[in-house]
Amino acid sequence: MAHTFEELVEMQRAADAAQAQVEQLRDEYGPPAREPWSEQQTATYETAWRAWRDLARDVQAAVTEYAKDEGQARNEVEASVKKAARHATEEGS
Repeated sequence: MAHTFEELVEMQRAADAAQAQVEQLRDEYGPPAREPWSEQQTATYETAWRAWRDLARDVQAAVTEYAKDEGQARNEVEASVKKAARHATEEGS
């Protein structure tokens, strides 16, 4: 499926939000080695981590496809997407 640059930016924002959720849970729960997490905490964390992993994988695949279709360097497209996604996030804060 072909994506527009704007769609890639939205996908990156979703992956960034999922990563932030994982980091927030990690901060909230603390290291599991210090005090074991409850079953509910473990399930919540693993669900959030899988969502982040899947979103990150999807955006990486879409960036690769977009770069190939547009005849651009993949790393340059990725950098532009991340910059656009994070710039819009900073403006909204």
